[in-house]
Amino acid sequence: MNPIARLTRVPLRDVWHHEALNFTRWLAENLDLLSDPTGLRLSLVEAEAAAGDFAVDILTEDADGNLVVIENQLERTDHDHLGKLITYMSNHDAKTAIWITSQPRPEHEKAVHWLNETLPDDTSFYLLQVEAVRIDNSPPAPLFTVIAGPSAESRQIGEQRKELARRHILRMEFWDGLLKKARQKSTLFANISPGKDHWISTGAGKSGLTWAYVVLKDHARVELYIDTADSEKNKHYFDALLQHKEQIEASFGAPLEWQRLDEKRAARIAYLIRGHGGLPNQENWDALQDAMIDAMVRLENALKPHLSRLH
Repeated sequence: MNPIARLTRVPLRDVWHHEALNFTRWLAENLDLLSDPTGLRLSLVEAEAAAGDFAVDILTEDADGNLVVIENQLERTDHDHLGKLITYMSNHDAKTAIWITSQPRPEHEKAVHWLNETLPDDTSFYLLQVEAVRIDNSPPAPLFTVIAGPSAESRQIGEQRKELARRHILRMEFWDGLLKKARQKSTLFANISPGKDHWISTGAGKSGLTWAYVVLKDHARVELYIDTADSEKNKHYFDALLQHKEQIEASFGAPLEWQRLDEKRAARIAYLIRGHGGLPNQENWDALQDAMIDAMVRLENALKPHLSRLH
């Protein structure tokens, strides 16, 4: 049987006694060792490069000529170094940051993942752990391991979050416009503020009953939503109102959607508004909002007399 060597770890301070004088200088001369873990081909621009009142440990350039900042920390990660790296990136307009540490904290690993999900697609942040190892009695060798870095998954998550943020902003704008118009015709939503959800609601005068505006991708609706937290009571209320279906729809002026939702706890009575598109169709917002407000006024007038008789 062939002999198998033993791999052992060596204390970093036994190899590099001083972070700046030893490790940083050594790494500046051996940047090729970062190629395997990061996939980057780096060339030295400057060690201890100025960034305002601060100095980047190592300023490098990737194969495309983009600047890369490297911050070394032969101790446990801390907020100070994370803040410095972000400062260095912004001051040098760098596309990549590499944080090298001996002890990455889970909190900072999570922060780097978040940065890669949030930063622009052409910007990357790496958290590398450095160790010193030897095989039997060989000289110590560096071992770099990626703890957190950019990935296709992080980019996808980032895009999903950005898209969600865009939808939130769009909804806030939509509801702001609708509520301003609605206050001119009814006091029903007078005390409601715009929100980021696809719906806004207000009480219907009885516990568990709410009036709601809903806007979706390709249509909108207004509704009476019935949810008292008691499924049996919800269905009882719905059935009681359903008995007056013809009278209610005649008062409303059009057929309604009577959704008992037997598979769910709640129930709803709704009116769907089509023909104006939905939230993405900003050119139709005025017409859509007007149609929703008109439908809500009619829905309240048609159902309100019957709500007071529910028991």
